[in-house]
Amino acid sequence: MPFPKADKIWLDGRIVDWDEATVHVLTPTLHYGYGVFEGIRAYPTDDGPAVFRLREHVERLLRSARLYPPLDTVPYTADDLCEVIVGLIRVNGHAKGCYIRPTIILGYGEIGLNPLPSTPQTIVASWEWGAYLGEDSLINGVRLMISSYRRIGKNTIPPAGKANGQYLNSSLAKVDALRAGYDEAIMLSEDGYVAEGTGENLFVVADGIIRTPPLSDGPLDGITRASVMRIARDLGIEVVETSLVRTDLYLADEVFLTGTAAELTPVREIDGREIGPRGPVTEAVQTAYLDAVRGRIPAYRDWLTVVDVT
Repeated sequence: MPFPKADKIWLDGRIVDWDEATVHVLTPTLHYGYGVFEGIRAYPTDDGPAVFRLREHVERLLRSARLYPPLDTVPYTADDLCEVIVGLIRVNGHAKGCYIRPTIILGYGEIGLNPLPSTPQTIVASWEWGAYLGEDSLINGVRLMISSYRRIGKNTIPPAGKANGQYLNSSLAKVDALRAGYDEAIMLSEDGYVAEGTGENLFVVADGIIRTPPLSDGPLDGITRASVMRIARDLGIEVVETSLVRTDLYLADEVFLTGTAAELTPVREIDGREIGPRGPVTEAVQTAYLDAVRGRIPAYRDWLTVVDVT
């Protein structure tokens, strides 16, 4: 089912109607996936909708662009794009929060594999969006399978960036999982270590300790990942970055996924092996995270950018 439309989209300095936000069919990004993007959420708070870690997401977008010239010639600064996002939320009247998708693509100019003659275009869209993996997933958890598709190698496409084309890797794994009756897939690195989900970081709980793959094993340096790690440590829970293999998943006491879209989602089953219902560690960290993004914990209020939409 298509996601819900909003009224307006920001397209290279112009606010345009949703259905009028178009690009040429011969943009190289359409043909080769040469572009970068971010996923950001705004949550309802007592003070109005608040964007979660806006600055960090925008800065990562621009870092991703640096990995893919000429996207690095985009004429907008982090300050500019933060202002654009706040303005678009206000224009679309997202009082209950929303999902935000900024992207930098190649404009019309050259259809070959040389991207350098093309000029970057920047687009920001926002719309209302619920739970990515289903409304009951945050409590009841999801079922995962380990995909036969490996996570892209460190010297294949830079895993530090969020490039449009690299998510073909994730989509193939996702489709296989859905066709097999699962909700999501886990991808291993070229070396056989656990990397991440198709669009989420992964955490394992065993003996009261939270473990997550190091960036050297290929996961995205997730902003939600870093936030959850800080929250867990603030709760007195030990968090360790260490390489994991599939048996670490099968024998875990608890497993959960994190990401802008997935938020913090428990895992109840992997490859037909029951992990169990949402465990106490997962529930404690999840509760604190969901309270933090809604402005209920003063220690994390600096993560939020409140938008006045009145």
